[in-house]
Amino acid sequence: MRAQEIPLEGPARATRKAASVVIVNTGDGKGKSTAAFGTALRAVARGWKVCVVQFIKSDRWKVGERSAAIRLGVDWWTLGDGFTWDSKNMEQSEAVAREAWRVSREKIESGDYGLVILDEVTYPMNWGWIPTLEVVEVIRSRPSSVNVIATGRDAPAELIGVADTVTEMRKTKHAFDAGVRAIRGIDF
Repeated sequence: MRAQEIPLEGPARATRKAASVVIVNTGDGKGKSTAAFGTALRAVARGWKVCVVQFIKSDRWKVGERSAAIRLGVDWWTLGDGFTWDSKNMEQSEAVAREAWRVSREKIESGDYGLVILDEVTYPMNWGWIPTLEVVEVIRSRPSSVNVIATGRDAPAELIGVADTVTEMRKTKHAFDAGVRAIRGIDF
């Protein structure tokens, strides 16, 4: 590390408290959903009611975070039917995504949750299956106590625009590219 890269001062102090925030985890790297689920654990530990809606992953995945989160009281909806390249019926996949958005909208607008995670919501937004502007408007007009995390590659500019924090995960190296299959407990 060069001397000019070493910070000489701390970051500016935050000056205001927000009732809630919107976080977007995007990019082609691994860890977008995992980061969101870590925040869900933090929220549960603070006594918040938390909801996760999965837009892509199906029950076949048996995602490890799901069983742990349910034991902790997280309202977890695995509504996806898998990635499109696995779909046998694209019209059904689109209908499943629309239902996941209907549930998500209901959960956000209810004001019952301190945190709602829209896991991999960017895929159906980018495919035109759910209207990006509607998603953004629901997030923008949410009850002030509802925090939202949206995950997935290629977050639309409109979603990034409504977010308070955007993290772009960048793939530097991935075992999958070397032919290594996903490992239960590490990858899902």
